[in-house]
Amino acid sequence: MRRAFLALLLAPAVAGAQEAERPEAGPPIERRVPGIRAEVEAPVPPTDNPGAVPPPEAWPADHLPVPDRWRILDSLEAWKIPYFRDVLGVRRARTLDPYNQNLLKGDKPLPGTQDWFLLLAAISDTVLEPRTFPIPVGIQTSERPDELDVFGGTRSTVVAQTVILSASLFQGSTLFKPVEQELKVALAFQFNHVTVPERRVLLVEPSRGPERSDAFVGVQELFYDRHLRDVSDRYDFDSVRIGIQPFTADFRGFLFQDTPLGIRLFGTRDDNRVQYNLAAFVRLEKDSNTGLNAILRSPRQDYVLAANLYRQDFPWPALTSQVVVLWNINREADDVQVDTNGFPVRPALIGNLRGRDYDAVYLGYNADGRIGRLNLSASAYLLLGEERNSVFTGDRAKIRAAFLAAEPSIDSNWVRLRGSLLFASGDGNPFDSTHQGFDAVFENPLFAGADTSFWIRQSIPLAGGGRVIAINGRNGILNTLRPSKEQGQSSFVNPGTILVGAGADFDVLPTLRISANANHLWFHRTAVLETLRQQGGLQPEIGFDLSAAAIFRPFMHQNVVLRGSAAVLVPGRGFRQLFVAENRRRAFTSVLLNLVLSY
Repeated sequence: MRRAFLALLLAPAVAGAQEAERPEAGPPIERRVPGIRAEVEAPVPPTDNPGAVPPPEAWPADHLPVPDRWRILDSLEAWKIPYFRDVLGVRRARTLDPYNQNLLKGDKPLPGTQDWFLLLAAISDTVLEPRTFPIPVGIQTSERPDELDVFGGTRSTVVAQTVILSASLFQGSTLFKPVEQELKVALAFQFNHVTVPERRVLLVEPSRGPERSDAFVGVQELFYDRHLRDVSDRYDFDSVRIGIQPFTADFRGFLFQDTPLGIRLFGTRDDNRVQYNLAAFVRLEKDSNTGLNAILRSPRQDYVLAANLYRQDFPWPALTSQVVVLWNINREADDVQVDTNGFPVRPALIGNLRGRDYDAVYLGYNADGRIGRLNLSASAYLLLGEERNSVFTGDRAKIRAAFLAAEPSIDSNWVRLRGSLLFASGDGNPFDSTHQGFDAVFENPLFAGADTSFWIRQSIPLAGGGRVIAINGRNGILNTLRPSKEQGQSSFVNPGTILVGAGADFDVLPTLRISANANHLWFHRTAVLETLRQQGGLQPEIGFDLSAAAIFRPFMHQNVVLRGSAAVLVPGRGFRQLFVAENRRRAFTSVLLNLVLSY
């Protein structure tokens, strides 16, 4: 009886909706390839389209309004109706079911409230990573004392398990407008185990073995978000967020992508076609082996002031433009820091070994979207500033550097073809009063294969000329000569980076994507490396970085993602000159196996 009654109740509304949706007869619609249009039609204002919103008398008179959308399925007991149960797969709500109405996933308000919601999430990230790269070693700490070589073994393995737990308590109906207020906390726990073939690579004490196990808990988010006001009837708004929060300065994470402590004012205008951010952050100390926030340590004297503005459909439809101004204020000249493994990270053990203060101002333009059929993501930065206590002269120096990156792509059915171009200027004379090496504040680039690439994923230590100094940083593309991306200072005396690459993504199945990338890398200028190594005539070629990856989503969503990749670096002449003892090795390899489970 109840099913028959519901069928009779819903029939007029369903029939009316079907009648309203039936198009009038007209000329056949010409189908076009997506993205190809002779001209873009101007939108029709609501005042010129009186039929867009039905008048009140057009609405059914035999229906009762429901005050809350989350009560509809409960009132109808939809899981008992064959259509909802069999066709739509709606099941009765269960506490741990993330796919149907769930109190823990923010689908329904908390008991006793009208608009307070709780959203819980859990992520498990498992990584297995065998790799090879040149490892400099001293004879007194080698695992094979009978060998006379500047370099030891090359094989290394990383196993890491990360669990992220987050809880968000927010107020407001978020179907059309932002939340009124939100309190969120996210904790990350990581256990990792690393093995290398040599001593004094993982730990400073020669007596410690070539293995290390470590665990750490970091606070990655802890903020309060408050909706200040609506500024239009389309819910353009202003909001403020205070606390430890994620922030990305641009689309691809080239400049600053971190979870610092600070305050951010953000909002939208012009029907969400314009977005803005005004932010002030203080950077937090990181754990040396996990990269997680160490909030029990004093914050760094490293400050970031950022402002960016996004404009959709500018200068072409479907392309979003962004301008960004970011000022990095570093006052850590007197701050001596040693990481948890015993290695100095501030100041860097390079040049005159003195601490540095600097001001770096980044002026940038970024674009992301498409122009016709061409997808495009591009970034350009001009870096201006001043550094006190230059790393080689100890004097003041101007900072003048530039950065450019672009990744055009085109889609053809289930295939996307990509090209990659990156230029980061290098310093041509480390002893003059102008530093021209481009360095970011905290990079984490999604570019040219991202962390499936060998050069982006692995950190290559510099042998000779500097202790605990790496040519590039882990999960970074810039050759900056930092001791640590997480704990070191920016370095504006560096060789720079040039990358030219090509790649393709193949959506073989709805559950399987295969990607391939080939990148050719160079140093922009080698003067800094020649000075540090006391070695003239270094060639700029780093080599070819070849990688392939597969992403498998067995249930066609992000709750279970299995990723595997393999990369190989075929050294160029400049790389072989730097690591001459490794000429006998033709290539270096990296394998990444990653399983992500989300609730």
